[in-house]
Amino acid sequence: TTILRPDSGSARVLGHDVQKEAGLVRSLIGLAGQYAAVDENLTGRENLVMVGNLNHLDRAFVTGRASDLLSQFNLADAGDRPLKTYSGGMRRRLDLAAALVARPTVLFLDEPTTGLDPQSRNDLWEVIESLVGSGTTVLLTTQYLEEADRLASTLAVIDHGRVIAQGTPASMKADLGATVLEVGLATIEDARRTGTVLDTLGPHTAQVNGTVAEVTVDNGPQAAMQALRSLDGEGITPATFRLREPSLDDVFLSLTGHRTAEDEAEESDDAEGGRRHRRMRRAERAMPIVTGELS
Repeated sequence: TTILRPDSGSARVLGHDVQKEAGLVRSLIGLAGQYAAVDENLTGRENLVMVGNLNHLDRAFVTGRASDLLSQFNLADAGDRPLKTYSGGMRRRLDLAAALVARPTVLFLDEPTTGLDPQSRNDLWEVIESLVGSGTTVLLTTQYLEEADRLASTLAVIDHGRVIAQGTPASMKADLGATVLEVGLATIEDARRTGTVLDTLGPHTAQVNGTVAEVTVDNGPQAAMQALRSLDGEGITPATFRLREPSLDDVFLSLTGHRTAEDEAEESDDAEGGRRHRRMRRAERAMPIVTGELS
């Protein structure tokens, strides 16, 4: 987006070099950063008009464009209220609207739904899908793997500064070529014991997240029967037991390796909270970069 100079290499947007033609590139793209870059002392409409003025757009065009964007992002009723009265989700929508004032061909979104509640996140997903449907090309970085799975037509996974995998979400999950056996237990200790049992099912290493142990298996039904017999022999009674198709979580874990010692130390007694925390930690180590037109 021309904000930082690269340490090495080169990049082009729509065929234009981001260093040699930075001004032209900026005129073609929109950018919504991780934190809303809007002025809370202005109204929503005033924020959009300000962005249009900064882009040296015609005043009449900016006025109409601001009204259109407020309607498109379901902010028309709040358009003349100070931004300080907006919720977090409303601010994110306005920030995205601001990035679209100049009708960019390419839109960069940096973790646009971080910190939003589930409903606000879903609302923003629908807006992004609508933008893509109207022809905008979007590049999105995200820590939420379910977000990447829903929105992306193409994924690139960057681990420690290098692209280690790319493809469609479906192809990346298919390449894993395995079913996931997931066992929920009553206690963390039972989950750890279960992980040891699951390690005997095949070549894949089991993962224990809070009170859930899981492992990828090549023959789901047969492995499930063997696991149940082994758990019964160890006197372990599962609280839940299921076979499921791989998720992007499983793909990224497979690509980047097992959890670090730091993850182990931060394990939570709260199973769901622990799983969520570790998903975010894994995502930080292997940030999925969504490229191309989102589907």
